[in-house]
This record gives sequence, C-alpha cells and structure tokens, in this order.
Amino acid sequence: MKKTFVIIALAFSIISCNKTTEVKEFKTAYVDSAKLMDEYTEAKDVQAKYKAKSETMGRELQAEIARFKEDAANFQKNAQANGQAWAQENGARLQKREQQIQYAQQAMAQQLQQESGVELDTLVLNVKKFIKDYGKEKGYDYIYGTGDAPSVLYAKEKYDITKEITQLLNDRYKSTAKKEDTTSVKTEKKK
Repeated sequence: MKKTFVIIALAFSIISCNKTTEVKEFKTAYVDSAKLMDEYTEAKDVQAKYKAKSETMGRELQAEIARFKEDAANFQKNAQANGQAWAQENGARLQKREQQIQYAQQAMAQQLQQESGVELDTLVLNVKKFIKDYGKEKGYDYIYGTGDAPSVLYAKEKYDITKEITQLLNDRYKSTAKKEDTTSVKTEKKK
C-alpha cells in the first residue's frame, strides 16, 4: 500500500511539474530600422527635399563667396598701390564681409538642420506608431528594432518583417500622396 501511495504521489508531482513548466510561446519579429529608412519612400522624399533646398541655398551663398574672393583679390592688388591707410580701412570692411558670409553659412546649416530634424522626427514617430498598430493587428507580442540603434543582438531571418513594413508604409505614403495631388488639382480647377 505504501508503495502504491508513493507511486501515485510521484506521478502526481511529475504531472503537476509539467503543468507549471509549460511556457507560452511569444510571437516575435524584428525590423531593421536603418534598412527601413533607406527604403521608405517618404524618408527618401524628405531627404531629397532638404538636399535640394540645401543646394539652392548653397548656390545663392556661393555667388556671394565668389564676389568676396574677387574683391579680396582686387584688394591685394590695390593695397600696395594705395598705401597702408587705404589697406587698413578697406581690409576691415573685407573682414566684416567675410564674417557675415560665415554667419550666413552657419545660419543656413542650422535652419536646414532644424527644419529637416522636425520633419524627420515626425516621420520616425509616425513609423513607430505604424509598427505598434501593425504589431497589435497581427498579434505580435514583441517587435524588436535593429540597425543603427540595435536592441537585438541576434534574430533568425524568419522573424525579419522589415520588407513587409516597408512595403505597407510605401503603399500608405503613395495613397496619401495621390489624395493630396487630387485635392490640389480640384482646388486649382475651382480657381
């Protein structure tokens, strides 16, 4: 009887251990954030926009720099002929202009950085929200980010959903761009 009782108790403890060690399997995936931003059409458009803006602003400044260099070369020629008093007076004006050009370059760089920073921050927040909504909709327990700021040291390729997220974001961006184009065409026709 004791042996039977011990066997039943042992079987019961094994069964209850098996029940408590059951592990729920989590649905996980990861997104390569650097790759996503490289392939996301809206991110490319934002980068192209500010690159073009930088080039336009840079051309205007380059014209001023070219005029300054020409004036500086003329100053060198005229300084010897017109004497030291003339050179000091005009040299001070030339230095002031050079400082103004440097300030203009710095201001342009800051303006572009601030504008693009705000737009890129908004874009990143929208992408994060999209991924969060996507994860909820698809039933993921975790979606990790890899890339420039990795939070995953290893993941199997089968968990990579970067391509799917990129495609969905690009499709959404295309559809909103088409809606905006249609709206602007209708507004122009009414005028």
